[in-house]
Amino acid sequence: MDITVNPQPLASGGVLQRIDRLLGHAIEACAAALVLAEVILLGWATTARYALHAPLVWSDEVATIIFVWLSMLGSVVALRRGQHMRLTAFVMQFSPAWQVRVNALAMMIVTALLLLLVVPSWQHVEERIISVTPVLQISEAWREAAMLVGVVLMFLTALDRMLRSSKPLHMLASLVFLAIVFGIFQLAAPWFDEIGNYSLLIFFLGIVLLSIILGVPIAFAFMLATAAYLNFASWVPLSIVPGRMSEGMSHIILLAVPMFVFLGAIIEMAGLAQAMINFLVSLIGHLRGGLQYVLLGAVYLVSGISGAKAADMAAVAPALFPEMKKRGNRDSDLVSLLSASAVMSETIPPSIVLITVGSVTGVSIAALFTAGLLPAFVGLLALCVVVFIQTRGEDMSTARKVGNRVKLKLLVAAIPGLGLPIVIRTAVVEGVATATEVATIGIIYSLIVGAVFYRKMEWRRLYPMLVDAASLSGSILLVVGAATAMGWALTQSGFSQYLVELMQGVPGGKISFLLISALSFIILGSVLEGVPAIVLFGPLLFPIAKMLGIDEVHYAIVAVFAMGFGLFAPPFGVGFYLACAIGRVSPDDVIGKVWPHLLALFCALLLIIFIPWISIGFL
Repeated sequence: MDITVNPQPLASGGVLQRIDRLLGHAIEACAAALVLAEVILLGWATTARYALHAPLVWSDEVATIIFVWLSMLGSVVALRRGQHMRLTAFVMQFSPAWQVRVNALAMMIVTALLLLLVVPSWQHVEERIISVTPVLQISEAWREAAMLVGVVLMFLTALDRMLRSSKPLHMLASLVFLAIVFGIFQLAAPWFDEIGNYSLLIFFLGIVLLSIILGVPIAFAFMLATAAYLNFASWVPLSIVPGRMSEGMSHIILLAVPMFVFLGAIIEMAGLAQAMINFLVSLIGHLRGGLQYVLLGAVYLVSGISGAKAADMAAVAPALFPEMKKRGNRDSDLVSLLSASAVMSETIPPSIVLITVGSVTGVSIAALFTAGLLPAFVGLLALCVVVFIQTRGEDMSTARKVGNRVKLKLLVAAIPGLGLPIVIRTAVVEGVATATEVATIGIIYSLIVGAVFYRKMEWRRLYPMLVDAASLSGSILLVVGAATAMGWALTQSGFSQYLVELMQGVPGGKISFLLISALSFIILGSVLEGVPAIVLFGPLLFPIAKMLGIDEVHYAIVAVFAMGFGLFAPPFGVGFYLACAIGRVSPDDVIGKVWPHLLALFCALLLIIFIPWISIGFL
């Protein structure tokens, strides 16, 4: 996970060390303050709209501005802490001497990329100065400046880490290597224009794959591929990269990510998690794989509350992982199951992706909500089969079945904790709060229950929890922003239209079209979030499906499930790395464990494709 290699501290008491430490504390304090500000703002907005009937029309704009700044400062904190996700499995295969050289090259790539983006980020801010926000009527530069400040601070951080962790000779060799590669690509620019869309394989497959092999963090690998494509194979200015990243990171629904990350930490600290775990374990904990079943059931029940898979995982993982680890489960197995459970629950309402499908294709959203539950349950059963097989040899000699009296006692203790999902889902269904605001209600509820009922609140831990929430959110959202920019570049290349023309000519009728559509959406899901992919390709592909006589609801469920599969499938699936970030586990440890779960989900996808009744049987 760390992008540094044994950084050597600067001289004790040195001026540079003190400046670096003070800067780090200042950035962390600002990031923590922004998380707290979002909690207060969203709570205030919810209260004003629902209780006082006086909605704050400016709250969304202010929340978005704060959110972009939180995302970028959180990314800086994550870089300082070495929490940006990367894959080191390939680097670890090298000899120790070459590992040092390769890590120096990876750090040089990150540093050079950030330096390259400084001027485009400034240009992007300049372009936004004259634009004003709709409600506050202030310059949009106040929001977009977050990208510039974040890029500059990350550049300074990366430069500092590189100087402290790499030998001068290795840095010089890395710089020369990058200069040669840059020159080669510059000379090849006319050739890229001649080969057209085939150049996409070089930039969005070759560069991304090579960067990942070298250990470059995932977000920076995506940014590098996008910047290289725009610079060498298009006439689009690089200033579009920070603009598209900011757009992807400022999606209001993603604000649920830091809120649910913070909520997850609170329910663990306040004792809600422990009470819920104790009760659920008392029910099925004595069974082989019992805690894994609890995890799957928990994700199924809470999925869709936030509208974002990352936020769903962030809400569940902190509540379940600590107890599961105590019971001997390995981190890699837990994150693998967590990642797969997010795929399984992709079609569970309320789902932002399903709402988007309905809005851009005209398919009934109510029908999609009704249709989404059973396919998710099929995925749940498939994963339960994997858990059953994997835990057949589990040693249960120490497991004891809990008596009914103890279960009742644990139930009474768990009622306040078990009430949290009910409170959150009721708040969404009854219109008390939006999917973005609902985590704030959960935070307030958990704080009250923890202080009054469980009496386990450790107030001194709140500040570190705020900083952790900012750091983890920054590492997640930078990946989302980078993937958004890369997806935009793919679309501008004409790839989407080429894909549609290709699929129109597929022989074999409905089944062939469904199978190829599923494969295409798996690929799209690995590089795009569900919402952008549906917005881009839904209006193009759904009419083709309708012409072939495929039920639109069935096709929508197949598309959403397939995109979820791609989103969480390594090595390119963004969601896979988000799950690793939330579980705080290196992708190296998880990538070998996830394949049985993905195979089960692929079988579930085939069942959904070949048996339309699973999707439309209850309509």
